[in-house]
Amino acid sequence: MAVVVVTGASGGVGRAVARRFGARGDRVALLARGEKGLDAAAGEIEGSLPIPTDVAHFDEVEAAAAKVEGALGPIDIWVNTAFSSVFAPFGEITPDEFRRVTEVSYLGYVYGTRAALTRMKSRDRGTIVQVGSALAYRGIPLQTAYCGAKHAIQGFNEALRCELLHDKSGVRTTMVQLPAVNTPQFSWLRSRLNRHAQPVAPIYQPEVAARAIVYAADHPRRREYWVGGSTAGTLAANAIAPGLLDRYLARTGVDGQQTAQPHDPSDPGNLWKPADGEQGHDFGAHGEFDDQAKSRSLQVWASQHHGVLAAAGGLAAAVAAGLITRRRV
Repeated sequence: MAVVVVTGASGGVGRAVARRFGARGDRVALLARGEKGLDAAAGEIEGSLPIPTDVAHFDEVEAAAAKVEGALGPIDIWVNTAFSSVFAPFGEITPDEFRRVTEVSYLGYVYGTRAALTRMKSRDRGTIVQVGSALAYRGIPLQTAYCGAKHAIQGFNEALRCELLHDKSGVRTTMVQLPAVNTPQFSWLRSRLNRHAQPVAPIYQPEVAARAIVYAADHPRRREYWVGGSTAGTLAANAIAPGLLDRYLARTGVDGQQTAQPHDPSDPGNLWKPADGEQGHDFGAHGEFDDQAKSRSLQVWASQHHGVLAAAGGLAAAVAAGLITRRRV
């Protein structure tokens, strides 16, 4: 039984991750701003500890970590997944909005990592999971603030991992790169678009992401995991032909992130205040796109079983070589 901290646990991927840890009997601390969502999540997870926390403030994160260890015991796993964003062209995002997104979606990870690492290093054990995105490598239009934060997390995590390896530390850090996920973010994020925001297909259910994140927490020696064929395809294309991908996304990325449904661009979203407090209800883990979202990903299994695939590939090659030799004889 592990002591696990999940940031952003009131909704979306964080909610699904917390449920999965709780279902296997772990002691889960739930960190988020929205108390209605936190209370609902706590009601789903026996023995969990909800702690209202704005991850953009280090003192709140540090206080939450101290409270977790006082109530549940030493932290074994810390999962950073809390974020916020603004859907808009760069020129329409104010400096204060950009700063707020960066403080939540990047510095929130830095603060969570610091609070966890301070405690884990003294014990020489523990795992920190950074929940990333294909957008940690590939920027897309209308999401400059979010893409910038995810790129920053990628660089931060790589540098930290090198330091831990240099120190021969028993603490592990790994990153999970996600595809488009059916979460409530498209209902609660700040958007200056005139049409309702949507994820870029293919879309996956948050439970697909949660299974991958919990697996990564249990197997943190890998530097990162990719979730979904779209993530693998996007990262491969970006490595091979990033310029062509720039032009493709310039043509398709703006319309592809909007539905035909109208949206009020004056809606402030959850950037400054939690959406469940403003709108008075629990959003849960799923968004509005259940009818389009996939509940499984073969690529996730493949990402977690490289050894099996390599062995199968070697066996297939040996069989093929044998057949060719027999035909020649």
